[in-house]
This record gives sequence, structure tokens and C-alpha cells, in this order.
Amino acid sequence: MSFQLHSTPLSAPVPIPEPRAGGTASAVLEAVLPAPGTAPLLEQLADPRTLIVTTGQQPALLLGPAYTLHKALTAAALAAELRARWNRPVIPVFWNAGDDHDWDEARTAWWRTAGGDVVAASLPERDTSAPMLPLYRSPGGPAMAEAVRSFVESMPLSPWMEGIGGILSRTHSADATLAGASGAALAELLAPLGILVLDSTHPAFKAAAAEHLLAALDSSEQLERSLEEHHAALVASGHAPGIATGGGATLVMLEGSAGRDRLVRHHSGYQLRRSGESFSRAELEQIARHDPRRLSPNVLLRPVIESALLPTVAYCAGPGELRYLPLTEPVFSQMEQVRPAAVPRWSGVVVEAPVLRAMEKFGIDLETLLDPAADVLALAAADAMPAPVAAALRRLRSEAERDLASLVERGREEEEPLGRSIEGSRRRIDFELNRIERRYVRSLKRRHADQLRQLARARTALLPLDRPQERLLSLLDLVGRHGAPLLDAVMAAARAHLTPALEGRSVPA
Repeated sequence: MSFQLHSTPLSAPVPIPEPRAGGTASAVLEAVLPAPGTAPLLEQLADPRTLIVTTGQQPALLLGPAYTLHKALTAAALAAELRARWNRPVIPVFWNAGDDHDWDEARTAWWRTAGGDVVAASLPERDTSAPMLPLYRSPGGPAMAEAVRSFVESMPLSPWMEGIGGILSRTHSADATLAGASGAALAELLAPLGILVLDSTHPAFKAAAAEHLLAALDSSEQLERSLEEHHAALVASGHAPGIATGGGATLVMLEGSAGRDRLVRHHSGYQLRRSGESFSRAELEQIARHDPRRLSPNVLLRPVIESALLPTVAYCAGPGELRYLPLTEPVFSQMEQVRPAAVPRWSGVVVEAPVLRAMEKFGIDLETLLDPAADVLALAAADAMPAPVAAALRRLRSEAERDLASLVERGREEEEPLGRSIEGSRRRIDFELNRIERRYVRSLKRRHADQLRQLARARTALLPLDRPQERLLSLLDLVGRHGAPLLDAVMAAARAHLTPALEGRSVPA
């Protein structure tokens, strides 16, 4: 294998999912994105005994960062574990959150070229006066096709890139929306792993969700009170959900003249927060009946809608989601829906063979390479310092520290100003010795630039632009280089990450 995986230890315990009544809404079947190999999974999804493990992410250019894949594979690993333990069908489903309207977060993708440089492609910025359209209404345009071309041409050749290029060419046409392109490509990529991708903006799905959105509007005052009380209790217990509550805001979003916007209670009706457009309850009911795609849940209501339409037993979440998901407890309770377990996704780093060779060659460990504060090139250059020079610097420091400390002490015994003067000299001498060492290190870095370039590339592979690999690099960067072996390895690592929490538990009836 041309890489190793290093898992991040869990920062929170893994909750144990509990089974529930099955039965998937027929609208869900219509909203599953088609891909080769999904027909048997759709048959299982229609089985009333089938349960679901979900995860999801907003769409993004070139399918988003690597942690998107980690979430999907954690869901698949958990579904496989529960399927074996419960002896009933359990399917992983990825929620493609096309309602999201954060264009700035979604429009840029980063990857490494064949030469190891980190490059980016971006779709045009959204004009500040333009409506904040959800991503399922936001065309990628020619820039999306250009980003695909740039990615495919700059990536290193591998047995997997031809397949990746084919998926992108089929899904990322210039007239495709960002959500449509990302979702369709994910569906093709994940189908062989037994993962279905759900288009949460599909008209049938939206129509089925509309009644729950209206119910959330009707009980918005009580929901707001419950959320504020629960938020205060969480904060008092030391947990910060990271989401504000109150202000008359409902949990429902509506597409108005300013784009996707939050509905706020206003007099006897509702008003959009940014545009100020007003709607009566009857008008919103008409929208729900005739144009339900305009309505969507916010992050606290989305898991409730999901649980209402799918028999969800667990949601595989990232760190940010794990912070706010406890706040959803009163929403599930008040809307009488089953609250699934929030399971931490697998997190880790892919350490490729060239990185392993550089670590061995320069004697740098993984923890140091992953530390953005560590100047690994200076550390490596310092290790290459000639032995006589290193010994002389050590000796000078040791003798200066010993003798000057003695002089400082004696000077203070004579008079305090003399002691302070000698202490200042001691610091200047220490500064000069450090400067001599830095000059040697800079010289060594210049002389060994070609060798150190190997270490710099290794650092870039693990910490591109000083950011965690899984949070910056497109998932297609890693899949394009390592293909099926990487997918299998991450799935196995995710299962190992979850299994200890499940061991020793009795199998539910």
C-alpha cells in the first residue's frame, strides 16, 4: 500500500444507536440520486424492516473537502456493524444539502498538482447585492467546467484518475448547478460502497417535508421557549452549542426576493429577516402546497425532518455538528420524532509513501510534521549541522550560562544596578549565540535546498497551507491518487474507530 492512515483519537464517546420502527417515506425513494448499482439498495430502502444511518454535507466544488468522504464512510461502517448485530437491513444514506446558500464556502476547491504544489480553482464571487440563492439553484457555469479541466490535467497519473475524470465529465456540465453536479458525482463515487445519496431538494421530498415545516411554524413560540431553556441548561453545564436562539426566529427558511432567508414571527404572521417580506400562515400553506422547494429547515430542524421521513438510527457528525446537535433535543421531543444517536465521524490523515520516506530520512516524527508551529525545515537543517559546530555552540551556551549566572549573582550582592547590567549582557550574549546558530541553519538550508524540498513537500501533503489535510484538500485529490484501496482503508479505520464502543453490548431484539 502506498499510504498509511493515522486516526485522530475520539474526543467524545460514541453513543450506541437503538433500533426503531422501520418504514421509509415513498418520497425518499424518488429523491435518491441515480447511479449504477443503486437498484438493489433502493429495493432494500423500500423494505419496512430497513433502518438508516445518515450523514450529510453541503455541496461544494469538486465534491468538497476530504472530511466529506470520511463522514460517508463512517456512516457505511456503522451501518455494516449494526446490520451484522441486529440481523436486519441497515443502509447508509448521504444527505446532499442543496438548500444550503453559503456560496463562499462552496465555490472553491484545493488540490495538489503532480509536482506537489497546492492549487485552487474558484467559481466567481457572488455579488453582494445578489440574492443568496441555495446551491441547488446556483449554476456552476463555464468556471465549473474549467475547474474540472484544470484538476484533471494537473493531477498525477494514476489507475484511478481516468474513472474520476469520467465521473466529473458526466456530472459537471457548464449548465449544471453546484448542488446537482456535486450530488450526482458523489452518487456515482459512493454507490459501489453501498451508500445512497439523497437529493433533499427533490420536489417529492420537499412536498413530503412541507407538512413538518408548517407544523414547526405553528409551534414556533413554544419551540423557541424550549430551545432557550435548553440552550441555557447546556451552557450552564459547560457545553457551548455555538448557535444562538430567540428573537422570534422560527426554524424554517423560505426563498424570497433576497434568496434563502429565515422566517421570523411578525405580528399575526411571519417576516423574512433580510428582505422584510411578510407572509400570512395561509400564504405559507399555499407555498407549501404549490411550490414546496422554496421552504427548507434550518440546521436544528433538518435532523427532525430527516427522522420523520427516514427511519434514522444514527447520524455521523463532524465536530461542529456534535456541538449543536444536543440543542435539537427539545425539537425532536416537541415534534414527536425519534432522535437518532449523534456518532462522531472518523477523522485522520493519509500519510503517503513519499511522506514516510521523508520522515525516515530527516528523523522527523508525524506529530512534529503536523504541528503548524514547528519549523521542520530549520529542525532538519539544524540536524545536518557539522558536529564540531554544534559541539562548540553547546559548549559556549553551557559555559556562558554557568559563568554569567554566577556573575549576575555576585553583581547583585555588590549593588542591584550592577546585577541588572550583567543580566542585560547575559541576554545579549545569548541572543548573539542564537543568531550565530540561525545563520548556520540558513546557510545549511541553502546548501541542502534540494534535499529539504522533499521534506517541504511532505509537510504540504499533511498540512496544506498550514491547514488540516482533511479540511482543505478536495476528497478527489486523495481518491484520484489512491482510489479503491484508500476507500477500503478509511472504511476499515472507521469501523475500528466505532467497534470498541459497540463491543460487549447485547444485540437488541
